Amino acid sequence: MSGLTDTHCHIHEADPDASGPVAEKWHKSGQKDPDWLLKDAQQAGVSRLICVGCTLRDSAMATEFVARHTGVWASIGIHPHEAQEYVGNQQLLDEFAALANRSKVVAVGECGLDYFYEHSPREAQEPILRFQIELALKHNLPMIFHVRDAFPDFWKIFDEYQGIRGVVHSFTATTEELEQALARGLYVGLNGIMTFTKQVKQLDAAKAVPLSRLVLETDAPFLTPQPLRGKINAPRHVQEVAKFLAELRGEPVKALTDATTKNARTLFGLS
Repeated sequence: MSGLTDTHCHIHEADPDASGPVAEKWHKSGQKDPDWLLKDAQQAGVSRLICVGCTLRDSAMATEFVARHTGVWASIGIHPHEAQEYVGNQQLLDEFAALANRSKVVAVGECGLDYFYEHSPREAQEPILRFQIELALKHNLPMIFHVRDAFPDFWKIFDEYQGIRGVVHSFTATTEELEQALARGLYVGLNGIMTFTKQVKQLDAAKAVPLSRLVLETDAPFLTPQPLRGKINAPRHVQEVAKFLAELRGEPVKALTDATTKNARTLFGLS
């Protein structure tokens, strides 16, 4: 299977110098070589990848990693889990905003609202989301949104702005939220969760996403798809997501692969 695009991975954090929970997951698996992960993906037919940042530090690492390689781009983001650290810290926000000027930055995110864990309080998550929306609009960049148990508040914020483009990453909601996302012109990112979820409503939504609005992702090193559960996730495994979704939706794998890569190129301006 060739021509696949992984629109959301964190392979840059496999670097030995990286730290934090994502890096720890890579390192515990024995993986400390993002160059190898990229090469492995490309050899498996995953020709385009987006490395997604969740903090100032790892967003900077993503931009540095993609600058050294072909077929890979960066998104800079402050995850809602990390929002508390940035609220009211103008120096950190200024440093983050400057990253948008770096080469091969194609999006802002992942950012959004997460009311499931609330690692940062809600009152911290909202201003950091707004900051990133305004940064993306300033630079005419699409956005990668993380929304968990928070769609009502998310839509209220979203609807205050004009011209937002982007994708709802790791979509696991219902057809109701899907319709709301599509009505706002957003794309929908599906990953390995679909291969092991027991939630019929999630699968119904996955089947209902128009092919013209679907993109594929792994969220590597997380969310390893079936039949590879128990192993570390990697961008090469986006092919398992593609195979599963094609069968679920009753579509030829090539049609799904071609369409989702076209969508990724259109949304993120990938060459």
